[in-house]
Amino acid sequence: MSISLDGYVARQDGQLDWMTWDQDAKLLDFITRLADTSDTIIMGRKMAPEFLTYWENVVDNEPDNFYSKFAPSMVNTKKIVFSKTLSSIPGRNVEVENGELVEKIKQLKNQEGKDILAYGGADFISSLIDHDLIDDYYLLLNPTAIGKGLSIFSDTKPLRLLDSNAYECGVIVNHFQPREVK
Repeated sequence: MSISLDGYVARQDGQLDWMTWDQDAKLLDFITRLADTSDTIIMGRKMAPEFLTYWENVVDNEPDNFYSKFAPSMVNTKKIVFSKTLSSIPGRNVEVENGELVEKIKQLKNQEGKDILAYGGADFISSLIDHDLIDDYYLLLNPTAIGKGLSIFSDTKPLRLLDSNAYECGVIVNHFQPREVK
C-alpha cells in the first residue's frame, strides 16, 4: 500500500494525487514479483470499480503503457470484492463476497494456494488490520507529505521491519510483519 511520509494512504477526500506515479523499472519489477506470489486479490467495494476499469483498459487498449506487462496479472488473477451492498461488480475474474469479512478471510487463508494480496482503500485495509488479518505489510513510502488524510492504522500496531529498499523514483518499500507484544 502506498503511504505518505506523514503516514496517510489518501487525502481526506480519498484523492491519490500525491502518489509517485512515475515509478522506475526496478520498482515495477518488485511489484510484479510480489504480485506473482499471489493467486487472489482482495479489495473493498469502494476501490473495485476504478481498479478493475484501469487494469482492464491497460490490457485492452494501452500496449505502450508503462504497466502493460504488469496489467495482465491484475486482470487475470482472481479478485474478491467485499461488499455489504452489491451482489455483482462488472470485471474479469471478479467475485463479490457479502459474508462476514473476518470469517471469509480466515477461510481464504486456510485454503491451498499462493498468497492473498490486499488492495484497498483506507477503510477496507483498516478492517483487515484491526482484526489481525495481515501477515505481511508492504508499505510503499512516497516522498511526499500531505498534512492531513486517511490512515490505515486506528490504534497502536507494533511491527517488525524485515526489509527496506529505496528506488530511483524516491519510493522506499518497507516490508513489515506484526510483532508480538510481550
